[in-house]
Amino acid sequence: MPLSPSSSSSLFLSSIFLLLLLPFSLSSPFNTSFFIDCGSPEGSTDAFNRTWLPDQFYSGGSTAVVSEPLRFHQIAEKTIRYFPLSFGKKNCYVVPLPPGRYYLRTFTVYDNYDGKSHSPSFDVSVEGTLVFSWRSPWPESFIRDGSYSDLFAFIGDGELDFCFYSIATDPPIVGSLEVLQVDPSSYDALGTGHNVLLVNYGRLSCGSDQWGPGFTNHTDSFGRSWQSDEDFRSDDSKSVARSLSTVEKIKGVDQSPNYFPMKLYQTAVTVSGGGGSLVYELEVDAKLDYLLWFHFSEIDSTVKKAGQRVFDLLVNDKNVSRIDVFHEVGGFAAFSLNYTVKNLSSTTVTVKLSSVLGPPIISGLENYAIVPADMATVPEQVTAMKALKDSLRVPDRMGWNGDPCAPTSWDAWEGVSCRPNSQGSALVIFQIDLGSQGLKGFISEQISLLTDLNSLNLSSNTLSGQLPLGLGHKSLVSLDLSNNQLTGPIPESLTVSSLKLVLLNGNELQGRVPEDIYSVGVHGGIIDLSGNKGLCGVPSLPSCPLLWENGHLSKGGKIAIAISCVVFLILLLLVIYLCCIWRGRHDYDFAPPHDLTSLAAKRNRYQRQKSLMLLEMESQHAKGMPTLPLNSQ
Repeated sequence: MPLSPSSSSSLFLSSIFLLLLLPFSLSSPFNTSFFIDCGSPEGSTDAFNRTWLPDQFYSGGSTAVVSEPLRFHQIAEKTIRYFPLSFGKKNCYVVPLPPGRYYLRTFTVYDNYDGKSHSPSFDVSVEGTLVFSWRSPWPESFIRDGSYSDLFAFIGDGELDFCFYSIATDPPIVGSLEVLQVDPSSYDALGTGHNVLLVNYGRLSCGSDQWGPGFTNHTDSFGRSWQSDEDFRSDDSKSVARSLSTVEKIKGVDQSPNYFPMKLYQTAVTVSGGGGSLVYELEVDAKLDYLLWFHFSEIDSTVKKAGQRVFDLLVNDKNVSRIDVFHEVGGFAAFSLNYTVKNLSSTTVTVKLSSVLGPPIISGLENYAIVPADMATVPEQVTAMKALKDSLRVPDRMGWNGDPCAPTSWDAWEGVSCRPNSQGSALVIFQIDLGSQGLKGFISEQISLLTDLNSLNLSSNTLSGQLPLGLGHKSLVSLDLSNNQLTGPIPESLTVSSLKLVLLNGNELQGRVPEDIYSVGVHGGIIDLSGNKGLCGVPSLPSCPLLWENGHLSKGGKIAIAISCVVFLILLLLVIYLCCIWRGRHDYDFAPPHDLTSLAAKRNRYQRQKSLMLLEMESQHAKGMPTLPLNSQ
């Protein structure tokens, strides 16, 4: 478990910084960074030229100002966001980020902002993994001055979940949150892997005062802050340690992938006299492994060749390396190496620099707890639960924020139970129990993604809408949706479930009850469908209309209509066919054949000739000429 800030010898995780108001501008080889002033409604630019965003990306909580704001020199240290239980036991900052590795730092302060003189107990997680633990009572210096905590983590899902979990009834608090993208290969990422977080247990600059971005004008491309090593030297070393410094430029600094700053190598600690040892004592948690990073630079101009200064580096009495800085890189040049401490048997890691030739020298020392990433919820099920949170209108007091199941050391979302999947690689939703919670929404279709759900209880709320068509998988054993305002049919998807308890009573469901659902009661289970006037088709319920079901045409009705349409079409085609045949047999009614046309023409010619003869006879009669009989013609 990461170091608790209540420890009397907390390292950098809970270090107090004397802030120097000098100009500062952060430069980074990467593009993404956020400086969030928690609790502040407005953005600002501080004395180091950093732009702070107004408070955003939070799930809930309230804001406050520290009791004595004039004691804090930094703008982002004067306001806080706190999370009372009315917003649930778990609250988060969810920051959108492109995939990559990030340096995360928070400032935490109490300063009796609420007038209760009770520093709170709470835990902090990153991406579902517990990283910081605060326990009351805090040391007085932490209460008044606050402390900074930081770590490195990989973010791969497009957003950072930085969450706070209340212990007992205490409200978690946070003063600021900084997020800076760093080189994905930094700090031996290939060796440690992406599934770990590096939690800072001490980042020491030997022979200098504490410094770093936001504290002095000495830049660090990653935004790291460094503190003095003096408090970490053993009692014997304190009396013999001697500080060195230079203004000469140091070669080989600020290079990929770690971008260590020049300032780190311009100071050092050595030992007075011609030999001796320098010892550091680092308090740790014996449950974890630790990544130690050592920094050296030969800044003593009297050392001009290899072999003049040689010393052994021992960690917990194990000789890690024999070091000759000049032999490795020459004078005024940066040299670093790292070592992983495993299988600890105590809560102290001892680093000893033992003289071989001449006094030892060291410029910096970093100590990171290698915290394995906790199991997270299967991404598809996280999507489903967030959709349910919105559709069910889950109230803030239930704390449905961040990962539904992680960290495993915490309780899951209120009303939710989880368990590892069959491979043991991730967490899945096992039960949802939200009976009588005043929910007023509907059941999202995304519930179909909860393929491991064993029990669902949403009874005695005022949920409306239809049951999702994908509700129910083989895993579902218990379903209680009673006493809501649900409408529509019972989905066929429930028939593939292993249901032994089905309570759908007190709703407005309609249509035919699937026989497999009704059989739950027949085979020894419990089923209650009472109070749904529109249900039909099983014993104790009315028979379903032949052609009407679930408020629309039944399958039989659709088939009947389809058959009727086919029959009508066939009859229509038959009528058209008969009409065509009848037309073929009576074509003269429409177009007389050629021989009949010729006969009519002859008849017309005869009639014209007869008319001419009659006219001639009438003319002769008028002149007194005898009329000849027509037959003589």
